[in-house]
Amino acid sequence: MTPTLIISCIVGYFIILLFIAWVTGRNANSESYFLGNKASPWYAVAFGMIGDSLSGVTFISVPGRVQAEHFTYMQVVFGYFIGYFVISYILLPLYYRMQLTSIYSYLGERLGIWSQRTGSFYFLLSRLLGAAGRLFLAAGVLQIFVFDQLGINFYVTVACIIVLMLGYTYRGGIKTLVWTDVFQSVFLLLGVILSIAAISKELNMGFLEMEKEVFTGELSTIFNWDWRSPSYFVKHILGGAFLTIVMTGLDQNMMQKSLSCRTLKEAQTNMNSFSVIVVIVNVFFLSLGALLFMYMAKNSIDIPIDPISGKATTDRIFPHLALNYLGIFAGLAFITGLTAATFSSADSVLTTLTTSFYIDLLGKKEAEDKKDKTLRHAIHIGFGVLLLLVIVSFGLFDVGQGVINLILKVAGYTYGPLLGLFAFGILTRKALMDRYVPLICILSPMITFVLSEYSVILFNGYKFGFEILIVNGIITFIGLMLISRKPSAIVVAS
Repeated sequence: MTPTLIISCIVGYFIILLFIAWVTGRNANSESYFLGNKASPWYAVAFGMIGDSLSGVTFISVPGRVQAEHFTYMQVVFGYFIGYFVISYILLPLYYRMQLTSIYSYLGERLGIWSQRTGSFYFLLSRLLGAAGRLFLAAGVLQIFVFDQLGINFYVTVACIIVLMLGYTYRGGIKTLVWTDVFQSVFLLLGVILSIAAISKELNMGFLEMEKEVFTGELSTIFNWDWRSPSYFVKHILGGAFLTIVMTGLDQNMMQKSLSCRTLKEAQTNMNSFSVIVVIVNVFFLSLGALLFMYMAKNSIDIPIDPISGKATTDRIFPHLALNYLGIFAGLAFITGLTAATFSSADSVLTTLTTSFYIDLLGKKEAEDKKDKTLRHAIHIGFGVLLLLVIVSFGLFDVGQGVINLILKVAGYTYGPLLGLFAFGILTRKALMDRYVPLICILSPMITFVLSEYSVILFNGYKFGFEILIVNGIITFIGLMLISRKPSAIVVAS
């Protein structure tokens, strides 16, 4: 595929996004920006969550992990299913009952203002790093196969992508994002399905033969029974469940769209539907990975080299084959899916980071005057600039292969305090010496990091996997218990 053809696809895609933004944002107000006027159809939110939750990391990294980890990632996905059940029947009723816009307002009302600010801070940190990592990966692929050939600097590429995202999220906020996410999810799914079709054709496989090769082959192992392994099935299932609870249920980015549904019942229907969809979609991604490695084995193709690190990296396998070996059909399918993943992985973050900063840290209300609206717009643009700066800092370091592992590892340390805070608020009746909450939530990730680094020595060869998040949450919870008092004995710090 030529760079001109690829750029034409991206430009056409963006024009459609701008049109959706124009239609949905014409009469947008603050209520539209924050909660979509509480009129978002549940089915649109559920389908749109595909692109928002899977992103470019899943699109590129998950297929590449199949050779080393087989289908063990499905253990994590089964855990997701459990996590969505908890969100649907414990967290969503709480949020709707309190009529929240920012979910961290719950921490403010239940535990105190410093708990709210601490929760918001960890969300801002987690989502900013996560969005930057996803965008870094997706933009890096476009850079190698397109913009390097045109002599365009990587950071110019990223800056242009962020400006484009600002262009269609600036006014409409959640009202716009619900519908742009639907559009992007369609193309993300088309990308993976059409890629499977293209590579199956190259391997001369019909559907039934392909199904047999994928699900009975040596790469199809799902369960790992070695308890010392980071991918031991209990660790993965529990880790997946808690990752979903914190990265969806305790995450403003994922919850803000669900809170824009008309009623609690519709929001629960949205979450329950998505819990099934996410299992099916990940089966597609892992199947694609198995087919990619079958194709490489058949044609004696080596794992491509990352030009930045100089090392072989599985993150480059899918784009390498799609754009260089599998023909124009597969190349178009890949570019379409990656473009959808690139925009969907970061666009809503700008809106939800703005929401949390505006409400939780600045103490503003949803109802705005002209001055507040100008401030909100400035914050929105400011987070776009900050996202660019974080990506630039990533470029100064070798982030290694398997970016999805890096993002999930970061989440284990940054979302652990959120898990501990919400668990304390929901499971106990105690109050806190609120001013000490930030200290507890700084110490708990530090202690968790030490335990993780020395786990082999401390725990007889045991290595932490995704369950490190649970450990972090428990340590935070214990720390909060140490600074807790009976409700009548506490005066909340302000």
